[in-house]
Amino acid sequence: MRRSARPTEWDKESEALFLERVRPLNWKNPKPREIYDLVVIGAGPAGLQAVDEARRMGFSTALIELNRLGGNSLNVGTIASKSLIHSGRVGATLSEADDILGADSGHDGKIDFAIVMARMHRARARVAAYHSASRLAQAGVDIFFGAARFTGPNEVSAGETALQFRKALIATGARPGVLDIPGLESVDYRTSSTIFGLVALPRRLAVIGGGPLGCEMAQAFSRLGSQVSIIEIDPKFLPGEERDAAELLSRAMARDGVAIRLNTTITSARIEAGVKVLDTINAGMKDSVEADEVLVSVGRVANVEMLGLDVAGVEIASTGCVAVDECFRTKNPDIYAAGDVCMDLKFTNVAQATARIAVANALWGKADSWTNLLVPWCTYCDPEIAHIGLQVWDARGRGPFQ
Repeated sequence: MRRSARPTEWDKESEALFLERVRPLNWKNPKPREIYDLVVIGAGPAGLQAVDEARRMGFSTALIELNRLGGNSLNVGTIASKSLIHSGRVGATLSEADDILGADSGHDGKIDFAIVMARMHRARARVAAYHSASRLAQAGVDIFFGAARFTGPNEVSAGETALQFRKALIATGARPGVLDIPGLESVDYRTSSTIFGLVALPRRLAVIGGGPLGCEMAQAFSRLGSQVSIIEIDPKFLPGEERDAAELLSRAMARDGVAIRLNTTITSARIEAGVKVLDTINAGMKDSVEADEVLVSVGRVANVEMLGLDVAGVEIASTGCVAVDECFRTKNPDIYAAGDVCMDLKFTNVAQATARIAVANALWGKADSWTNLLVPWCTYCDPEIAHIGLQVWDARGRGPFQ
């Protein structure tokens, strides 16, 4: 049933409810215990899974979060993107309804972007209820909003408050990566952290990066009505997938109207007459892409700065992630890490699985290893591309089966 309220009104109501759940306006940090069995830094999927596990085991637990509960997955990631993808998929189906059903569907091909975004806001607020601040507090978790910084091997500050711990878990996640393209900062580009804040559908959208999110957003926005160009420096999309699968996706996006530019390097970015322009080169041929909005989707970077890791005896790996052993323990035997901050595979299900293992190892003295994990993943384009087990190139590297 179509709601009678305007989308802007839904947004205000949903956003207020959402913020009350993930970062209450009048929240006051509790008085800390003398010492916690576990202090978790970061309230994304890994951190929230960790406090659930610890509380279920009966351990005293504190959770420190700089911004909002839910991390990227809830705020600017999985929930928001999948809502947009579904809306785009429904729109694409409606546009084909006349041919499929042989009757007039009544759909004029136009999509109300405000309603699409309002639905996303409602979905986000609904999911936020599960790990709301009030629910976690009622379960016995002490929540501290503020910047976390280690002040010793077994002490961390949450803002101005010092917390003592027997064990700690770093679960600060990751943020969008950036590109060193001359002039890019001047075009006021968007990332996965800001693209879902759009209030109007861009007439032209340029997507930089052909990884999972870049492909998902390119296809979704094209189906919602944007003129989309996607630019990828490599010869194929989805570098971690089979070439045939990536080719199928490329053809599908082309059918949806996405302008595809593979093997293309962006040399500079600028604004010309109020239009965002990306200068490109492909096989020696120079060209340009004009857009009203630019989305940069080129991977993620672990959030490790400002944590005072050196004070706690925690090392950073060459990848920029927190260095851990196979049991998720850092160089400090009392500090563990889980999720995007220490893993190459930056997926919600990986974050949750590694948090479960890390907490059991930290609090129960187990020695479970992440190397035993068999990780499935999926890119939610149309067609969806899923994977589990060895890649072809990995299998070939192992030699013939015995």
